Amino acid sequence: MCTVVACWSRGQPVRILALRDELTSRGFDDPGRWWPGSPDVVGGRDRSAGGTWCASRVGTGATALVLNRPQKPLADPGAPSRGVLPLLGVTHGADWPRYTALDGMASFTLVLATPSRLTTWDFDGATLGTTEHPPGTSMVTSGGPEDGKVARHLRAFADAGYPHGWRRLVASGPPRDDPAALVVRHEHDGRVFATVFGELIEARPGRLRLEYSRQPWTGAPWRTLAVGR
Repeated sequence: MCTVVACWSRGQPVRILALRDELTSRGFDDPGRWWPGSPDVVGGRDRSAGGTWCASRVGTGATALVLNRPQKPLADPGAPSRGVLPLLGVTHGADWPRYTALDGMASFTLVLATPSRLTTWDFDGATLGTTEHPPGTSMVTSGGPEDGKVARHLRAFADAGYPHGWRRLVASGPPRDDPAALVVRHEHDGRVFATVFGELIEARPGRLRLEYSRQPWTGAPWRTLAVGR
């Protein structure tokens, strides 16, 4: 995951845009109930490590998303994959750090969005910091303030209507080799790193609605998955 936009206010459904940037050669499955031990959890599944970049728990209305951060790009041998973190977040809430060892893990930002709070945890490979975000629209990116996405796009998302306005912003241009672009495509040494998935999430306790696309910049209709009452 490389870009997250989240809008919340107490007592209202949480609304999220999640754009996943990844090597195009890395396989993944569309959102579903992939984890038998957590039948209430819906998310896309990474085929390499079995985890996810984004998970939602239907019963609580919570969504957790992980973004890679650059401080420590590679995990130590034997350290947990970052793909376990969204599953821990929606299962244990703000207590998730008690249920995993961060030693040796690659750096990340974990976003936990619920109808009552928006919290991020930043791990630089050594220390874990926590930030509580006020109600309203927030943007979190893999590159942090340095990539320029927040400065360029946050106001537009705050002013645009959900979901149609948010989809239009994502489809405002093709993938570019620009760290501040919403949808990206970089080529290096024969490998392609690009936006491979976009999803819009609206969640409240007992109700989850997902819209998603593997080419969210095209303007083509997104697929829909609705769970709960």
